[in-house]
Amino acid sequence: MLLSYYGDDFTGSTDVMESLALHGAGTVLFTRIPTAAEQARFAGFDAVGIAGTSRSQTPEWMDEHLPRYFTWLKQLGARFCHYKVCSTFDSAPHVGSIGRAIEVARRVFGQQVTPLVVGAPQLKRYTAFGHLFAGYQGQTYRIDRHPVMSRHPVTPMDEADLRLHLARQTPLPVDLVPANALGDAAVDAVIAAAKGIVLFDVFDLATQLETGRQLMRISDRVGPFVAGSSGVNYALAKALAVAGDIPGRASFPALPKVDRIIAVSGSCSPTTARQIHHALANGFTGLHADPLDLARNPDEAVARLSTEAKQLMGEGRSVLVYTALDAETDRGGPLDAIHGGRHRVGQGLGRIARTCIEGFGLKRAILAGGDTSSHALGELDVFALTTRFPLVATPGSPLCAAASADPKLDGLEIAMKGGQVGGDDYFVALRDGLAA
Repeated sequence: MLLSYYGDDFTGSTDVMESLALHGAGTVLFTRIPTAAEQARFAGFDAVGIAGTSRSQTPEWMDEHLPRYFTWLKQLGARFCHYKVCSTFDSAPHVGSIGRAIEVARRVFGQQVTPLVVGAPQLKRYTAFGHLFAGYQGQTYRIDRHPVMSRHPVTPMDEADLRLHLARQTPLPVDLVPANALGDAAVDAVIAAAKGIVLFDVFDLATQLETGRQLMRISDRVGPFVAGSSGVNYALAKALAVAGDIPGRASFPALPKVDRIIAVSGSCSPTTARQIHHALANGFTGLHADPLDLARNPDEAVARLSTEAKQLMGEGRSVLVYTALDAETDRGGPLDAIHGGRHRVGQGLGRIARTCIEGFGLKRAILAGGDTSSHALGELDVFALTTRFPLVATPGSPLCAAASADPKLDGLEIAMKGGQVGGDDYFVALRDGLAA
């Protein structure tokens, strides 16, 4: 096996799967540690992942739960094991701590140095001299000045220097391999002196390929564990393709149109807001779900919204259930005051989606919002995902094929997207189909 990985949320986990599948590496993503029979269904795959929720969890949760996942991944014996984080690196000392996750993994793998790669030009994410930049609406911003991520409702990014950002989360020192010093000798010098995390700059395809080559070159000395965004996988996939270990490309059958689709969204991102507005203007029927209702009275709210959604779908409509249209309509403050409130919102949206999928035999569904998708998919009794159709124009949000013990859900085509991912026509395109 070439690679194993843990994704700190479900949308990010499918992002990794897509990046590998596009390069011809057969990849399966499990939604939990699988049984022997479930794992055997995907024997011979090049890469195996497991999707988690650590992005929305506390450091204490990580200390308790991550060792079990890392131990399972370690026993797979893959050449690389990747802890996948969001390419915007949004995290904090109290929630989604990337520093704490690396500390836990170091203990499991017995590894002194952890390579870290965050830049992913395919996603318009760049690192230069340790600072993170991200694209938005045709412009590139330093992450602490990004119009969305600097104002994230849970983990706002107020520091672009990833070394300083990580220093808030872990006492581990963070060294840098800058993009202008990616030669073998320079990398060896940094690795030899490092006692913690080593961040590799990636700001274009050339530095990405060279970073992948360096990761392959030093893996025997450093160990298999590496952290970072799907930039890790893009870098490794390109280097593995050059080495002839994987094909480097893959093809997927065209995506046909479906007559109706269910989409649920717990995102308050402006990107998702534009997608919702576009969908409502192009044949979707919207159904607003008050997140406070879902958090405080989940059973009652889910029952009411499910009834309304089923009535609309019974009329032949595609339905989009959403909690917010943008950051201004997010109920973040009151919602955060409810213990476990955000989790219950995602779970409730997943229950609504499942009611519609099973009630109408739907073949395709969409879950929008990074944290939302993680908790919503947990309500769908899906134990694994593979890539059905990568969205090359907007990478990071592929359509997946679900594996389930429930015949009504086995083979379901399901897409999960983070708040910042996708073009304005994302929902509409997945309903109307795409050419190969």
